[in-house]
Amino acid sequence: MYTTKCARPIVAVFLAAVLFLHGCGAAKKQILPASLREPKIGLVLGGGASRGFAHVGVLRALEQEKIPIDLIVGTSVGSLIGAIYAANPNSFELEWMAFELEKDDIFDFSLLSSRTGPIKGDKLEKFVVKHVKTRNIEDMKIPFYAVACDLNTGEPVVFDKGPAEIAVRASSSIPGVFTPLNIKDRIVVDGGVNGSVSPETARQKGADIVIVVNIGKSIINYETGNIVQITLQAIDIMGYRIDQYKNKDADVLIQPEVGNVGTMDFSKKKELMLAGITAGQAAIPAIKKAIEDFKAGRLGRN
Repeated sequence: MYTTKCARPIVAVFLAAVLFLHGCGAAKKQILPASLREPKIGLVLGGGASRGFAHVGVLRALEQEKIPIDLIVGTSVGSLIGAIYAANPNSFELEWMAFELEKDDIFDFSLLSSRTGPIKGDKLEKFVVKHVKTRNIEDMKIPFYAVACDLNTGEPVVFDKGPAEIAVRASSSIPGVFTPLNIKDRIVVDGGVNGSVSPETARQKGADIVIVVNIGKSIINYETGNIVQITLQAIDIMGYRIDQYKNKDADVLIQPEVGNVGTMDFSKKKELMLAGITAGQAAIPAIKKAIEDFKAGRLGRN
C-alpha cells in the first residue's frame, strides 16, 4: 500500500483533526481541581431552646461579612432558625422576628397533660407556617436539612423535603416535653437525643467546609424546677457530652457565650443575639482561612 504525495497532506490534516476532537472530549470529562472552584460551605445550627437567639446573631455576622452559605443543617431550635433563614436569607428580618417572639408563641402547654408530653406542638407548627416564607423544604433558597431522631432505633432522621412545619416540629419534639410525631410508622423526636449538632449530615450533603454553631452550655449552677425543666436539663447534659465528640468534625466551631441562660428563658434575647454576633465576628478569620486552605488544596478529609 502506498500514499501519493497529493494525499499525504490530506491524511495529516485528518489525523490532526481527530487528535483535536479527542482532546476536546477528554477536557469535558476533566474534574476541576479545588483551586478552580469555590468551596461548598455548610452551616450547622445546634439545639438549645431559648439559647437559639444566639444563632440569629451569628447569621447576622456571617451575612455582614458576605460569607456564602450553601446549605444549612438544623437540630431542634437550630431547625427553626435555619428554616426561616433558608427560606428568606435576610438576617435583619430574622432579627425582627426574634425580638417579637415570645414563649407562648411556640409552646402550647396542655392543661390535660398527655402521657407522652405536656406540649402538643401545634403552636410551633403554626409559627413555622407564618414565618417560613417557603412551605416546602425543597423549594427554599438555601438547601435545608432538619435533623430528628427515630425513637425506636436511635437513628437520625433527616428531612430534606416536604412541609417545613412538620420537619421543624419533629426536630424539636423533646422526649417527655413535646408530644412526639408518628411519621410513616416511625416515632420521631428531637434530634438532640443524638447530640445537638450534626456536622456529619452537612458532610453527607456535600459540604466542603463545615461551620458548626454550638449553643450548648456547661453543666453548672442548675436549679431543679418542674418536670419540663428537669427533662430539658437531662437532654442538655446528654447533648453536651455527645457534642464534645461531634465538634471535632467541624472545620470552624462557633460557640457563643450563652452563660447560664436557661432553656426556657426568653428574657435574654438581646444578650444572646449580641453574643452570637460577637462569636460570629470572631470566627471570620478562621472561616476565610478555611476557604483559602481549600482553594490551595490544604483542606481535605479522608
